[in-house]
Amino acid sequence: MKAKLAELIPEWQGKVLDIPIATTSLSGSCAVITFAEEVQKSSWAGYRRIVKVWPYAAPTAGGMEQVEAWCDVLIRKLHQTRLVDDTGAAFTCVYLGAADSDHLDLTGTLLTRPIRFGVYVPEPAGEEATTLVNSSTATITAASSSIEPADPWLQALNRWTHEQLGEEWTLYNDAWPSGYVAPSILWRLTGVSSAAVGTSTFELRKQWIGHVYGMSEQQNKRIAAELVERLNAVVKLPLHTEERRYVTVGEASADVQADAFLNGQIRLTLFRRTSRDLPNAPLMREVHQNPVLDE
Repeated sequence: MKAKLAELIPEWQGKVLDIPIATTSLSGSCAVITFAEEVQKSSWAGYRRIVKVWPYAAPTAGGMEQVEAWCDVLIRKLHQTRLVDDTGAAFTCVYLGAADSDHLDLTGTLLTRPIRFGVYVPEPAGEEATTLVNSSTATITAASSSIEPADPWLQALNRWTHEQLGEEWTLYNDAWPSGYVAPSILWRLTGVSSAAVGTSTFELRKQWIGHVYGMSEQQNKRIAAELVERLNAVVKLPLHTEERRYVTVGEASADVQADAFLNGQIRLTLFRRTSRDLPNAPLMREVHQNPVLDE
């Protein structure tokens, strides 16, 4: 985070500091970065840590106008931006607004206005928590042999998505991994329901949310809209072509204003009708014997 701040604001090279002690005075253009609360957000997005950035400028070097200009740069360049640390772990920054009003530093010589960012970090869970779809084969792979086979409906959805977007896009299932990349798609299951259709058939429905995490907001909106349009056009996704088994697209919609990393833009319902396994039962429940009496 410090390196990114110094990259965005060249005047801060070597001047992005931790919170100073009370006896230390700041000098010239600089920034202070502090960490606030850390909370669990969701099973797929991990936890959120609040980061406060304090840009400082002297009244003789632009004062609050300079602070506002720096804040504008940080908001435009950091909001919805994916950063990677030295270990390869990725996190996303989201602008959360100003943290306080304009004020002077402790010595009364520098002006500042703190702004807040939410840093969303996927949990460093085991390989079982996240399924990565290999971009070249569109088949689900996992590091542990103990992982249960993936849902065939999800496999069908992964294959179809790969066919639409190609090898440039990486597909994830269930949760973002710690080293997620862009552009990528995350499909996660949110609900399952079933309803009887007659005495011998029932309909199984599954609801999915799709996260379109592209290289820009414009790409996110375009790809989300295109996927929904194509899902509604295709009608069915093949589970097993040779056995002629399919799942049907019940409903597909997109909220292109939704947060790509946290909430996901696509809402998808798939369904399939399946025959019930009726119990084996005798054709006749009872047999009564009435002997014929001789006359």
